[in-house]
Amino acid sequence: MQRSRTLSIFLLVFASLTVGSLRAQVVTDTVPTSIDPELENIVNSKVPKEYFIGGIVVTGTKRYDQQLLISIAGINVGDKVMIPGGDNFSKAIINLWNQHLFSNVQIYFTKLEGNKLFIEVHVSERPALSKFNIIGVKKADQDELKNKVSLVPGRVVTENTKRTAEEAIKKYYTEKGFQSASIRIEEVQDPALPNSIVLNLYVEKGHKVRIDNVSFFGNDQVTGLKLKKQLKGTKEMTKMTLYADTTKGPYGITDKILFKDYLRDAGFLSLTKTKEFLDPYFRFKLFSSAKFNEKKFEEDRDKVLEYYNSLGFRDATIVDIQKYYNQKGNLRIDIKVDEGHRYYFGNVTWKGNTKFPDSVLAQMLGITKGDIYNLEILNKKLGKQMSQEGGDISSYYMDDGYLFFRIEPVETAVYNDTIDFEIRIQEGPQATIKNVTISGNEKTKEHVIRRELRTLPGEKFSRQDLIRSQREIAQLNFFNQEKIGINPVPNPEDGTVDIHYTVEEKSSDQLELSAGWGGGIGLTGTLGVSFNNFSIKNILNKKAWDPLPTGDGQKLSMRVQSNGRAYQSYNFSFTEPWLGGKKRNSLTFSMYKSVFRTGGIDASGRYFFSDTNRLKNFGASISLGKQLKWPDDFFTLVYSLSYTQYKLQNYTLFTQDFKNGTSNNLSVKVALNRNSAGPNPIFPVSGSNFMLSGQFTPPYSLFKQNTTNQDAYKLPEFHKWRVNAEWFIPIGRPMGADRSRQFVLRAAAKYGFMGRYNNKLDYSPFERFQVGDAGLANGSYILGYDIIAHRGYPVYESSDPKYNPDQQNARQFFTIFNKYTMELRYPFTTNPSSTIFGMVWFEAANGWYDYKSYDPFRLRRSAGVGMRFFLPMFGLLGFDYGVGFDRVTQGGRLRDATRFTFMLGYEPE
Repeated sequence: MQRSRTLSIFLLVFASLTVGSLRAQVVTDTVPTSIDPELENIVNSKVPKEYFIGGIVVTGTKRYDQQLLISIAGINVGDKVMIPGGDNFSKAIINLWNQHLFSNVQIYFTKLEGNKLFIEVHVSERPALSKFNIIGVKKADQDELKNKVSLVPGRVVTENTKRTAEEAIKKYYTEKGFQSASIRIEEVQDPALPNSIVLNLYVEKGHKVRIDNVSFFGNDQVTGLKLKKQLKGTKEMTKMTLYADTTKGPYGITDKILFKDYLRDAGFLSLTKTKEFLDPYFRFKLFSSAKFNEKKFEEDRDKVLEYYNSLGFRDATIVDIQKYYNQKGNLRIDIKVDEGHRYYFGNVTWKGNTKFPDSVLAQMLGITKGDIYNLEILNKKLGKQMSQEGGDISSYYMDDGYLFFRIEPVETAVYNDTIDFEIRIQEGPQATIKNVTISGNEKTKEHVIRRELRTLPGEKFSRQDLIRSQREIAQLNFFNQEKIGINPVPNPEDGTVDIHYTVEEKSSDQLELSAGWGGGIGLTGTLGVSFNNFSIKNILNKKAWDPLPTGDGQKLSMRVQSNGRAYQSYNFSFTEPWLGGKKRNSLTFSMYKSVFRTGGIDASGRYFFSDTNRLKNFGASISLGKQLKWPDDFFTLVYSLSYTQYKLQNYTLFTQDFKNGTSNNLSVKVALNRNSAGPNPIFPVSGSNFMLSGQFTPPYSLFKQNTTNQDAYKLPEFHKWRVNAEWFIPIGRPMGADRSRQFVLRAAAKYGFMGRYNNKLDYSPFERFQVGDAGLANGSYILGYDIIAHRGYPVYESSDPKYNPDQQNARQFFTIFNKYTMELRYPFTTNPSSTIFGMVWFEAANGWYDYKSYDPFRLRRSAGVGMRFFLPMFGLLGFDYGVGFDRVTQGGRLRDATRFTFMLGYEPE
């Protein structure tokens, strides 16, 4: 449209960039052409008149659709407008301006036909970003900053865009200690792209500010060292202070001197020589280095006051903070405090309590007159801040249904250094659960989650039941433990509560895959799959296969392993955790079959394996588990029936006298277990796990006279007992931004004993205890040994701790073992995609062949470090590096007693 001659008068409305206000102007075209009198009347009229929008044209845009801009403007053909006095045009301009896409917006009157007004919306597009450069810093910083500045090529560049980038860079360097970083942004037109610019961000980091010293003044009751310990994010920079001992030093120096000056004066320039010289005479005092961070410093100020409050100084304040730089540009901070008086708890009275008497509440509170005043402890004991540990007064009430319970401590008197309190309680009615809803379970059937819940409609509300329900959902291992949400919604009008659970599905299936080729052996490899949320009832439903039928919480595992013709095995197992669907009664059925062959080397030098020298195994077991209600519902009782058959054909398994024949091993096992560890089954942070089991074969020798050891191979008999106990203890406070990382101490003790019914017979060669290494079988797992890991040692067969040959092929194993473990664990991540935690550990274990030689204090000791990686698709991976202290020979080196171990699939015993 050619406005220069056809439009003589137009309305210009635009937004001011500096103040963000709107202005309207009537501008007369200076071109000497005839002026449309009707348009001139519209502009000059002082009497409001109604018009209709007859047409809209958008000009000036190349990137955006015209109809989209008309829609954003909110003005359409047919709309009524009042001129003057209407706000349609100003609103349209505001709507377009708020998109931050244009540097100017104008509306023109182009034509008037009767009462129909035709308009033109003209926009000036802001330039788009073609690329940006960060200049003045090293490449590593550039790479990090590119992900922080939020600059995206192709997007419109606004003042806010540049301001955001500048703030991001300043924040990045401020956190690194560069407090005076400056950024200059330069816009350059990109000649290759129309209406596009290149942003050059020039960065000057400035001087890195380190904290040289932090000093406290006015602290008469609390030492400066204790106050400095509260400054978790404000540490003094590294210092090395040299002290001379006048009784040993050759120069009799009594004052602190500079390290480098002393060495120069002493004439020591060699590092080795210097170390040898200083070791006998000097001590070094090291402090960790730190950079200054204003945000962390503000947080540390509050921590100092919190610490004072915990010591009874409730009126403590920080009255002044002075910051100044020394000659090296490092920061010195002087903090002046006013400690005030130390206060103590006085009389504590109770008001409004009907469920518990004053004496019981006072015992729950655990605060007596004369105790140092500590508001944090008072609120914790009252339960002002909810915690999973419980033990506070609010927990006792809420565990009994008092959801509407309220408690408030009120100071009633302050005299001298004593404060009296009145604890005011509003118990309210006991709440009943009304509705329980579940969302987020896209794959898992709702009944699988609902049967784990302890919160049932119609029952009395209990805080402990909420915590237990969260643990049980997490124990399923189908969901992201960090995203399990519980939202109780109280209904005060009818005394009920609705509870809404939210979950987020995660992958729980696992795959095991390996393959190889061996000369003379052939194809070797393993293929195993484990479906941990299977649905067997939908196995014939084609629509449910996506890719497999899932959602009913059952577990199906299959595994095939081959070592060419030397060895093949096939395993299958299925578990139904809720047999019948009404009670937590589990059913597990498993089968396996394997073939071992021996052979030799033929005339051509190749390995061969013969079917005339082989061992065939077949085994099956069935287990039935039941959850108990007494002593509590953490207990389960499991009954198992197992059968294993060994068919030997010219195969030496035990002795040369038993190379051909069949051995049948039939046993019954009863296990009592109590498991309260959780909430994450991969990385428990609290609770315990106890197990007591007994395994029994029929006492064949008691029914048959003149039984020999040869008969014991055909029908093995034994009774075996196991006791396992482990505790998980959280250490310190949770750390990390999400407060999910915390040190956890795991303490474990394990004991095993195998007995015999007939003292005239040897102990059964089956079901013994293999001790040592990473918990991997030592070639004799076909005999059903319990594999007991002992990191730092190879598999051993001697009870003598000093006998630990590295190259050992143990052929006999123990009938008794003891093992003790201490682990300090720390989680690096507990994301559903991967759980990673590290540990330092100490272990002591040993095995014996009978009670005559049993000595529970004669143990092999080891210590080391380890890592665990849980990947949902592959299960648990573990690495340990440890030293077996009893493997250190006299005059030998410690590193010769170290051992690296690897575990896959499960945590060994």
